[in-house]
Amino acid sequence: MNFIEKQYIPWKDFLNVASACPITNVMDIEFNLTNIKKCINEALNKKVKYIIFPELSITSYSCGDLFLNNQLLNSSLNVIEELCSFLEDKDILVSVGSPFLYRNSLYNCAFIIHYGKILGIVPKSNICSSEQRWFSSGFKIRNEYVSTYFQENIPFGIDLIFQSGNFKFSFVLGDEFNNPIPLSSYLSIEGANIIGNLSASNELVGKSQKRRDFLKTTTQRLSCGYIYSSCGVYESTTDLVYSGHLLIGEQGNLLKENKRFERENEIIISSIDVNSLILNRIKNNYLDEYSNLCPFNARTINFNFDNLQDFILQRDIKKYPFIPYDKEDNRLEEIFNIQVSALAKRLEHTNLKSTVIGISGGLDSTLALLVTVKTFELLNLDLKNIIAITMPGFGTTDRTYNNAINLCKKLGISLREINIVKSCLQHFEDINHDPNIHDVTYENVQARERTQILMDIANKECGLVVGTGDLSEMALGWCTFNGDHMSMYGVNASVPKTLIRYLVKHFALEEKDKETSSILLDILDTPVSPELLPKDSEGKIAQKTENIVGPYELHDFFLYYFIKGFEVKKIYYLACEAFKENYQSDIIKKWLKFFIKRFFTQQFKRSTVPDGPKVGTIGLSPRGDFIMPSDGSYNSFLE
Repeated sequence: MNFIEKQYIPWKDFLNVASACPITNVMDIEFNLTNIKKCINEALNKKVKYIIFPELSITSYSCGDLFLNNQLLNSSLNVIEELCSFLEDKDILVSVGSPFLYRNSLYNCAFIIHYGKILGIVPKSNICSSEQRWFSSGFKIRNEYVSTYFQENIPFGIDLIFQSGNFKFSFVLGDEFNNPIPLSSYLSIEGANIIGNLSASNELVGKSQKRRDFLKTTTQRLSCGYIYSSCGVYESTTDLVYSGHLLIGEQGNLLKENKRFERENEIIISSIDVNSLILNRIKNNYLDEYSNLCPFNARTINFNFDNLQDFILQRDIKKYPFIPYDKEDNRLEEIFNIQVSALAKRLEHTNLKSTVIGISGGLDSTLALLVTVKTFELLNLDLKNIIAITMPGFGTTDRTYNNAINLCKKLGISLREINIVKSCLQHFEDINHDPNIHDVTYENVQARERTQILMDIANKECGLVVGTGDLSEMALGWCTFNGDHMSMYGVNASVPKTLIRYLVKHFALEEKDKETSSILLDILDTPVSPELLPKDSEGKIAQKTENIVGPYELHDFFLYYFIKGFEVKKIYYLACEAFKENYQSDIIKKWLKFFIKRFFTQQFKRSTVPDGPKVGTIGLSPRGDFIMPSDGSYNSFLE
């Protein structure tokens, strides 16, 4: 049985969580409970294991001085008991907000309930000035236990982590983005990997973006999941309006968000990948360094989820993890500027005023050329000192040849043409190779001949050879060792094929000159090929890379998650989910096996790659990005 047949168990890594905002009526506690129950039932029907409700969701947040009324306090505790009874047979972790009286002080608390038992009560620690009229800060409450008339010895304090297996929950109350040190930071240092935030955040212009930004930066910084729930439009509007903002995030990403200002029971659901969070914490082992700064030692409250295997993934798995999905073109410009800045520094350091670049009419060399042109403009260098060389060979088609020629002319750079057929035939004769045998020698002779030409002209012109190879080719080793594998500086070294396509498309659509735009769009439409084998009978590309090594969109997907440390069977599971409308599972399996084998066997090429800039979180530079022996075995990854 190989790695694919060993079924991946998603519920060991993922947990379905929900954030809810029920319809409420201020101080109508039974009414509020009814809608809380409705949300819980909906969550259960959708295989959710954890649901969070807003701050003071039992009473509503805007009760004012009636928080100090004994009847309201007693009623809220009675409803908590009723909620516990409702949850006795339900395998779902619930956090609801309610006031709680302890030692003559009133606290704004989160009640954490599972199977009808209160696992713990967490008081709000950061009390804003308006709330100090009624509530005390719970920041100093640690190692305490409380009892109610229906349950004794309940853990009480801010120092609680609720653990079931690898899922470690902690809870905070109120917006954290104004806190100098958010409580979630301390709790994450102590081991929590899922933070629940019960909030009552009034709506102001621009405030919702602050919440989103805080969630993204916090989950990235702490490598955690974060579920946020704020009270909604049925709070009192005497002075303020609440929008019922719901957010679920993980590791710098916003997984789910609701439409604010809704007037029905609202619930959003997503799947948190806790295994990914754990892997990231192992890789970036920084939280432990701050353990001595935490003002408390957390208490772990153990509980057990049952029937975790009753799981349905409720999360969009993006096909193209390297591509920004927020449609913000400034990220594309940022990638481009990183490449430009890197090449500019190398030219300044070497004091070289010219570059040499091989132009094929393909995607990679097109992006490298655009980067080079922009670099020369930045440094106020003469564009004529960009020496583009097109080197037609046995497989060069009119389409790629003409696109290469026309693009160079439109960009105003120097262009030279050197046909390699004659020199390759001479080399075949020298090494006693039959040119009718189209094997790896036949192909690599051409690739190395082109590299030799580029290097020699660079020496002659005192220039720098700009490499065009990309991250996807580096991962697969789809390059000729000491051929296109080699250059003097590789500007595309950490840019995968799917992202290169996206970048070139962006520049094509932004280009004001229609002819240049048309050339770029045709390059985008051209099949990826090294054009090392002869053309077909119609003069078109016969050697199509993706027919040989598989779709780059799959390989980029595999690469992204493999470098993040995911198991191969998990990558297969995610790929089947992401590409279920595009590829059958056996096709995905075939190319995943191919990827793993190539990734291991081609490491020797990556161990000797030229310098090149890192543009994203994933890179394969042997100088620190990804360190791997050239003679490692892939067997354990495919068994």
